[in-house]
Amino acid sequence: MNKKTKALSFGALALCLAMTACSKDAKETQNQPDNATSEQGSKVIEVSTVSPSDPYLKFDPGESFQKNAVYDAYEKDIGVKITNKWIADTSQFKEKVKITIASDDLPDFLLVNATQLKELTEADMILDLTEVYNKHASEETKKFLTMDGGTQMKTAMFGNKLMGIPSSYNPYNYQFLYVRTDWLKKLNLPEPKTMADFMKIAEAFKTQDPGGTGKSYGLAVSKNPFNSDTGVTGLRAFLNGYHAYENIWIDDGRGGLMNSDIQPQVKQALAALQEMFKKGLIDPEFSVKDVEKEAELVYNNSIGMVYGASWTPAQLAKGAVKDGKVVQEWGAFPIPSVDSSPALSQIGLGVDEYYVISKKAKHPEGVIKLLNHWIAVDNHPTEEQKVYEYGKDRVEKGNNYWLLSPLRVGKQMDNNGEVLPKAIANKDSGILETKDQRTRYERAMKYVNGDTTMWWEYLISGPNGAYSLVPSIQKNKQYLQNKFYGAPTPTMADRQEILLKKRDEVFFKIIMNQVSVDEFDKFIEEWKKLGGDAMTKEVNEWYKSKK
Repeated sequence: MNKKTKALSFGALALCLAMTACSKDAKETQNQPDNATSEQGSKVIEVSTVSPSDPYLKFDPGESFQKNAVYDAYEKDIGVKITNKWIADTSQFKEKVKITIASDDLPDFLLVNATQLKELTEADMILDLTEVYNKHASEETKKFLTMDGGTQMKTAMFGNKLMGIPSSYNPYNYQFLYVRTDWLKKLNLPEPKTMADFMKIAEAFKTQDPGGTGKSYGLAVSKNPFNSDTGVTGLRAFLNGYHAYENIWIDDGRGGLMNSDIQPQVKQALAALQEMFKKGLIDPEFSVKDVEKEAELVYNNSIGMVYGASWTPAQLAKGAVKDGKVVQEWGAFPIPSVDSSPALSQIGLGVDEYYVISKKAKHPEGVIKLLNHWIAVDNHPTEEQKVYEYGKDRVEKGNNYWLLSPLRVGKQMDNNGEVLPKAIANKDSGILETKDQRTRYERAMKYVNGDTTMWWEYLISGPNGAYSLVPSIQKNKQYLQNKFYGAPTPTMADRQEILLKKRDEVFFKIIMNQVSVDEFDKFIEEWKKLGGDAMTKEVNEWYKSKK
């Protein structure tokens, strides 16, 4: 029930893949009488919000956003009645939030992005939450939202005012290299430990065609490889292998920050990609293929190496398991490095959206009650509280009822890598600590016991799965986190999109050998003139103010 796809159940992965397009206003509901009380005997208070209507949320017969078991449970358990000012399809939700803000017609609380948080704060439309949070947030909530040392909460601070509640998720979502281990065995190749190993494997997969398709490449790449967390077709981790990083702010060695996109290590990585392209190790049509189109080459035995997040095996399963049999063997490996220094997996902050409360809200404490209850129920539910996840019958049936909870925050850290591989290897459920671990353990053990549909979970959580690599990464701090956590600066808000578009245009031309790799130097100068210098100045002014 954690927030992101980024968090990584198979259901959450599916959540990212398809959206329908429609929008509808919620029917007005009658207000609860003023003297209504919850089962706990406290007066019922009402809070309004706005909700995305997700295609994977299915209601039980007779239920809807206006009346459902989850809303009823909140009202019964904590005395908070939830209403919706409007409901919109997920594909239109963010646009409708923009309209709601522009028309100054906010519900009591809603989810906004970092730019909107700043705009609403400057427009004096939202409440300073400092007092209501300090007074009404439970000790568990305060501890839960500061597991990362408080960085995520700091991103919602303006001056000394807390202006939003971070819709947090685990920022320690590392990237890995996934390789067809059956092909390594077939061609007598070593596991990839260095970038030299990686290149050797890529060339062997191309020239020796272990899949027998007559059309083989070394690495899967799609048309959006840099500015997204794509699973089987991204290049972010490839850059990291060269100590290069995609659009984050890093130490400049002089006490300030610099943007990673214009550093010399990026040029080295681009030169390597250009060489791979010239050798035919990258699909020549990658620049016009989306993730799924390029992934077909993976599913169909033409590509045997991909970079991706811990959830990538759920995508690989489309080709690895067919007709009840595992037909492709994959292994998860740390990002290979170009030199003797370990590659650092770049990570974000674990927050990009915030729950804000309107200054007009009559019961802001009701929102904090929802926050407290979500954290308690999501992390240690009673049998009765399973209604929040499964609906009134408390039975898993794929309805994704948890999406009805209007305020959801995820855990900023976990110990899945310490616990799950050991539990699965020893068939020891006694050491499991969280609901997520129990769910993953059960799925992995189904695979152990012959259910091949759960192959992907074993590659994520099993003894040699992606999670098994995490403790070492954590212990040795083999990650690099973005050091800028403020709201977008004025230049960033105005020019960032243009800069990223220009970057991708130049990078693609270099990779596809349409221009010399030295075009990167010209790109740096253009980046600076197009707003990069102004953006860097603003970021460093912010950074100085935080010291």
